[in-house]
Amino acid sequence: MQRLSQQIKPRSASRPTRVLQFGEGGFLRAFCDWMIDVANEKGTMDTGITIVQPIAKGMLPLLNAQDNLYTLLLRGKENGEVKKDVRVITSINDTINPYNNFDAFLKAAHNEDLRFVISNTTEAGIVYTGTDKYDDKPQASFPGKVTRFLHERYLAGKKGLVFLPCELIDHNGDELKEAVLKNAKLWNLDEKFINWIETENIFTNTLVDRIVTGYPRGEAEAIFEELGYEDQQLDVAEPFGLWVIEGPLSIAEELKLPKAGLPVIFTEDVKPYKLRKVRMLNGAHTSMVLAAYLAGFETVGECMADKDVRAYMDKALTDEIMPVINLPKNELQAFKEAIFERFENPFNRHLLLSIALNSVSKFRARVLPTILEYREMKGELPRILTFSMAALIAFYSKGDGAQDDQEVLDFFTKKPSVHDVLANESFWGEDLTKVPGFEAAVAKYYETILEKGAKAAIKEVI
Repeated sequence: MQRLSQQIKPRSASRPTRVLQFGEGGFLRAFCDWMIDVANEKGTMDTGITIVQPIAKGMLPLLNAQDNLYTLLLRGKENGEVKKDVRVITSINDTINPYNNFDAFLKAAHNEDLRFVISNTTEAGIVYTGTDKYDDKPQASFPGKVTRFLHERYLAGKKGLVFLPCELIDHNGDELKEAVLKNAKLWNLDEKFINWIETENIFTNTLVDRIVTGYPRGEAEAIFEELGYEDQQLDVAEPFGLWVIEGPLSIAEELKLPKAGLPVIFTEDVKPYKLRKVRMLNGAHTSMVLAAYLAGFETVGECMADKDVRAYMDKALTDEIMPVINLPKNELQAFKEAIFERFENPFNRHLLLSIALNSVSKFRARVLPTILEYREMKGELPRILTFSMAALIAFYSKGDGAQDDQEVLDFFTKKPSVHDVLANESFWGEDLTKVPGFEAAVAKYYETILEKGAKAAIKEVI
């Protein structure tokens, strides 16, 4: 079977390289590169991408062997229907490995057309090490490479850039900018350059959301048969996607992704969207998964097919989580419907026990704030979310399948009472027995789970 190349999928006319991308992994290729490819096709953008390999060992040779082409398969539920979409991505112009061609990396800084820098160097990528040197070829850290690249661009008299980091950390743009400025000062670069970083470049904070399962091991050969060619860079993801970009709204006039119908939101405040994701998507997972596992379910798909568990999650979202999030109701409702479709994706076998990993810290971040804010707002406790705390205690007390920090596991091996769990400030950041009515409600639900079983308890609480 032939391998994907320009012979199989000829490129359209070459496009100016307007994006420098640090990272060649599955997420960026299934998210940002896909968006730019769609916008190119629809005529709202005319943009090529140069990928920079951010670490010494990477996948650029595999991409290069396919003329920088690859196939993206989006599959899942969308608007109530199971869909598959196959697209050969042609938005990557070329690649640079700065570890064996540092001169090419610096030469890219002279590109007049360059405007955007996209990155996904993992959560640990945006870090100031204090050990990078100006003369390193290349600098070891991602911010070190960016600082050297920007200085080269500054010396060449070129305009500043817009940074769109996709690393999954809070304030990712702010963190990157801070690390770059620290490197500039460490290297004793002149104040005019430091001022240029501050005034001529934009570091946006972003939120990205798409489940990317990557290369489909075990299915690849069958998919190749359907495609009619082999693709060693085949990438697979869900249809849902969301990119929220916090920065000057003028960026939207240059990055014309929404005009191509793509799920990109430009905003001056990303916090409500992060809150929406953490409280609704992640909160729905965490508040449902432990009760469902105790009720005998194994996967999220099984939960969605059960009317009681589905109703449990629906009530948690609609009646208890959404009311405390300050965004338009229609946006929240649309996001809720998308959550259900994502959880119903027949191509993703999402195990409850994998979601249950470190549930104590997840509950504290994703569910507890909603419980406290709901009580403050309504003067009463949210029933489903309060029940989910009882399910958490029952799950950890049972011990079967629980995976967490050893401190957490050791605590539950002592078979603590509901009071002891809620009073553990190291878990929750406060003594939850002091929340009026909470201990009594959790204890009641806990007894119901023990006496009647989780499945019957779920029926009662909904």
